[in-house]
Amino acid sequence: MTQLDLMSATPETLAATEPAEFLAALKALSDKDITALMASGAREAVVSAIFTRMPELFRPERAGSTTATTHWDITGRPDGGSDQWTVRIADGACTVHRGHDGDSTLTLTMGPVDFAKVITKTGNPVMMFLTGKIKAQGDLGLAANVGSFFDVAKA
Repeated sequence: MTQLDLMSATPETLAATEPAEFLAALKALSDKDITALMASGAREAVVSAIFTRMPELFRPERAGSTTATTHWDITGRPDGGSDQWTVRIADGACTVHRGHDGDSTLTLTMGPVDFAKVITKTGNPVMMFLTGKIKAQGDLGLAANVGSFFDVAKA
């Protein structure tokens, strides 16, 4: 099987790609390659593919009775803005929305390389927070645990 080329991927290609293959392709990129990817026309498709897959990777048994609304800001868009998403966990389900929706329990802000490391679980989010690579406002206990609510296939 050939490795997924994220630079030329379309939203349709990404939607048809298994999460493990997608994460393997993302994990295989160097920081320089991630920076180039997130500065390219493929950025929106890649970021959207990550967030829209979260409900299928969500494990309600790990979240327990957690109810939370997290706002995500992925900085460094070519236009100077950020990609904003809302991830809501409630009643044993995970839903995602483009943009910030409702009041947040936790707001996470990070650059594209750090976002890729968080999503692929190749970076240590606590250390990234302590060194200022991730900014978190709100429930820091949730920030430390929210990643464990999702299965990230070993790529």
